[in-house]
Amino acid sequence: MSYFDAASSAPLHPVARQALLASLDEGWADPARLYREGRRARLLLDAAREAAAEAVGCRPDELVFTPSGTHAVHTGIAGALAGRRRVGDHLIVSAVEHSSVLHSAEAHESGGGSVTRIPVLRTGAVEAAAYERGLRADTALACLQSANHEVGTEQPVAAVADACRAAGVPLLVDAAQSLPWRPVEGDWSLLTGSAHKWGGPSGVGLLAVRKGVRFAPGGPADEREAGRSPGYENIPAIVASAAALRAVRAEAAAEAARLRELTERIRARVPKLVPDVEVVGDPVRRLPGVVTFSCLYVDGETLLHELDRAGFSVSSGSSCTSSTLTPSHVLKAMGVLSEGNVRVSLPAGTPAEEVERFLDVLPGVVAAVRETLGASAGASGAAATGAGAAGTGAAGTGAAGAPAGGGDGLVVDALGRRCPIPVIELAKAIGDVPVGGTVRVLADDEAARLDIPAWCEMRGQEYVGEEPADRGSAYLVRRVS
Repeated sequence: MSYFDAASSAPLHPVARQALLASLDEGWADPARLYREGRRARLLLDAAREAAAEAVGCRPDELVFTPSGTHAVHTGIAGALAGRRRVGDHLIVSAVEHSSVLHSAEAHESGGGSVTRIPVLRTGAVEAAAYERGLRADTALACLQSANHEVGTEQPVAAVADACRAAGVPLLVDAAQSLPWRPVEGDWSLLTGSAHKWGGPSGVGLLAVRKGVRFAPGGPADEREAGRSPGYENIPAIVASAAALRAVRAEAAAEAARLRELTERIRARVPKLVPDVEVVGDPVRRLPGVVTFSCLYVDGETLLHELDRAGFSVSSGSSCTSSTLTPSHVLKAMGVLSEGNVRVSLPAGTPAEEVERFLDVLPGVVAAVRETLGASAGASGAAATGAGAAGTGAAGTGAAGAPAGGGDGLVVDALGRRCPIPVIELAKAIGDVPVGGTVRVLADDEAARLDIPAWCEMRGQEYVGEEPADRGSAYLVRRVS
């Protein structure tokens, strides 16, 4: 089995395993006590804090350990906002932040605060100038991830930090994805991370707050972790996490170059091996081990199951792998195709042979999924007749090919159908109208709002726009060629 989902959680590093087992014997006592066992536990905790602070690039007394990366984000945002409440209640986040940041922003907004969400380019990157324009006199905090968790795009943290510093606004950086590779550049104010992203045990996060940053911890006072993360420290897990971070950093330069070559191989070859694929994310400014692509005419959940059966564990931002049936907020913000989305995130040590086997298996898996959905004609660009499109579609969209009111083109009725059916039926119907003619797709699947424009861009057709309908929406497409 090939595990290709390190961006979700990296396998436990061998050094972390050794440190965890050793500290279970040595670090079980209360580090706040003065007797021998307590002093031994305190030495282990202090050494772990120093190692983590060195990797982060901060002072040991600026860093605390938390029960998770999400807890670190929530604590960091709430504490910074509370510490600067006299300045104002305005928060800035990017549209592609991790859900922990966006949930904090929603909670802040529901409590009466104001939030500005900075849009991103099609690569998934923000523009530093957009953050600078978003800064206001009442801005209490800005947040920006160092690298995106779904597409691997690295963000211009240093430039945004400079703009925030000039405005006197602290910047919180979610560095969960990039910390295994290097310290975060720039004059940031707060930083968070999560140990299971770099091969430490789960249940350990870190929060760094620079000296001079106004910070007001919420909740009842607690004497542990500077009052910022209440509760008894899990010393064995903390020690193992710090050991893993130090170990992966020692290997980072060589491993980054090797993984970057492997993901570049995937980026270059997948579009040649599989028709109608969009590789997403910045091609240059990206994490070494992450590559993401989306396949037209593919049910994302089925694709992931079939890849799992073939021996590959991958992730997806497709709406059809989500219980909410909405596309990933990251892909949506980027304006890229969401259906049939696959994220490959290679853990350290991935052999090149496993990547080659993935490239050998993927085309057949995608073709089989498309065949199951009746998408062969759509995927190849062949056009079915109006009646055929209605009768052979996987969902049996009975109104496909029916003239629209006023005789202005074809209507594809995909109401009640989930991705990728609306796009499959559009692909089948587009050949039934003359060049310059239109197809109106009726759909109530949220993913259609993203995938139909993305299909038009990929296939060289004109996306005219979205119109209200009695149910769902009508998406108008004009045939260009």
